[in-house]
Parts: sequence; structure tokens; C-alpha cells
Amino acid sequence: GGGGGRGRGGKNVGGSGAGGATEIQELASKRVDIQKKRFYLDVKQSSRGRFLKIAEVWIGRGRQDNIRKSKLTLSLSVAAELKDCLGDFIEHYAHLGLPSPPVSVGSEEHPHSVLKTDYIERDNRKYYLDLKENQRGRFLRIRQTMMRGTGMIGYFGHTLGQEQTIVLPAQGMIEFRDALVQLIEDYGEGDIEERRGGDDDPVELPEGTSFRVDNKRFYFDVGSNKYGIFLKVSEVRPPYRNTITVPFKAWTRFGENFIKYEEEMRKICNSHKEKR
Repeated sequence: GGGGGRGRGGKNVGGSGAGGATEIQELASKRVDIQKKRFYLDVKQSSRGRFLKIAEVWIGRGRQDNIRKSKLTLSLSVAAELKDCLGDFIEHYAHLGLPSPPVSVGSEEHPHSVLKTDYIERDNRKYYLDLKENQRGRFLRIRQTMMRGTGMIGYFGHTLGQEQTIVLPAQGMIEFRDALVQLIEDYGEGDIEERRGGDDDPVELPEGTSFRVDNKRFYFDVGSNKYGIFLKVSEVRPPYRNTITVPFKAWTRFGENFIKYEEEMRKICNSHKEKR
């Protein structure tokens, strides 16, 4: 299972003295426990904008419990792309069969250990996502590489050129994605409004709704981002969740197609009944 917490008071870290350190404010934090790993998702803010820091902590035994293993830092706009990629990986993982048997006792990975791969490229950073399999099970490796350049020092608080990697057990991808979605919904819009200068008035949106069909529940939620207003449609059948996003300009065509196919299917069903 996993837990989550959120801090809105904000805490300042570092300073802006002669050393050139950037003042970083902590806005929120969530924790997700998956197997023997603990992931902390922290939304932070510097003078350059808001960003997300993901820390992977191995929960060990003995005196060295909670040893911090690795971390990953990314902007909230990249975090939104990561959320969408996770949806694709979750769907792919749900349709996989049973893990392959081990090749040999000393084998670290299967010959065909890569099950799915993708990447996100933004500015001078590239994020590689690899769903892999070894003797211990299936996992998602997220690796960030940075090319040397200018203009990024102080934004994430680490040196250009370094590589960061976290490894997420595959069965925890849904929970991890849900925590990421919550942070983006709570703090992503604020980041956008700050970049706009806060001139736009917030748009009043309809309330969400849901209904159940057999063993599935469908959720309809209206949201907005820098690209405009959208409808998020989620199909939930525990433990799986699939989501699509429909932009406002396509709602009319979407609705017309639903009505069209409903009418055609009704005619087909009535015709079959008459033949019987």
C-alpha cells in the first residue's frame, strides 16, 4: 500500500548568497510505498519555476534502514508528459502474460528483458522509460540524461551532465501515477498561471460525474491546462485504470459520433430481433 501527505505551508531550502546557491521552496510532498521501496514525490519551486523531485529509498533491514538510493528531477511540464507515458506502460503491463521462467540460476536478466520502451525529450534533457524483466520480476526504469549547455544551472539544483535513474516495481505503477496526477492537478496550474503573469481569470468548470456499468466505473472530469479545457474520461476496473483526454473543441464531434453509433447499433439490434 502507499500513503500520501501534502504540505502547503512551504519551506525554504538554501539561499542566494555569494556562493550562487538558488533558494528552493518546498510546496508539497507525497509518499508511495511499493514492495521494499519508498518513493517521495516533492514539488519544489525556485526562481526559475516549479519542478518535481522524485527520491527512491530502499527499505532495508538492520541499522541502515531507509538508505536513499537515487533521485530524479524534472519540470512539472515534463511530469505531465511522464504521467501520460505511465498510462501507456500501465496498459501494456496489464496485457502481459506471466513472467518468463529464469534462464539459469546465475542469469541476471532474460535475453529479451525489455518489454516496452519510450522516451521524453525536452530542452537539453532526455528521459528514457524501459519496462524490463529479470529474475526478481518486472520493473520500470526511468533514466534521465542531460547534455551540457547553458541556462539550466540552479533550476533543479544539480550539475549539468549528470545522469539520474529510478527503478519502479511494475505492480506499483498505478499508485505511483495516481500520486503524480494529484500533484500535477494541485500545483501544475499554479506554475502555468505564474508564467502567464496571473492576468487570466480562473474558468469555472462543471463538476465531475461517474456511473457504473457491470464491474466497471466510468469517471468524467472537466479540467484545464495551458492548452485549454479538456474532458478526462477514465475507465476503472480495479486494479486497472485507463484514461483518455478529449479537448473541448472536439466535444461536439465526439458526442455526434457516440449518438451516431448508438442509433446505428440500435437499428442493427432491432433488425436481428425482427429476423428471429
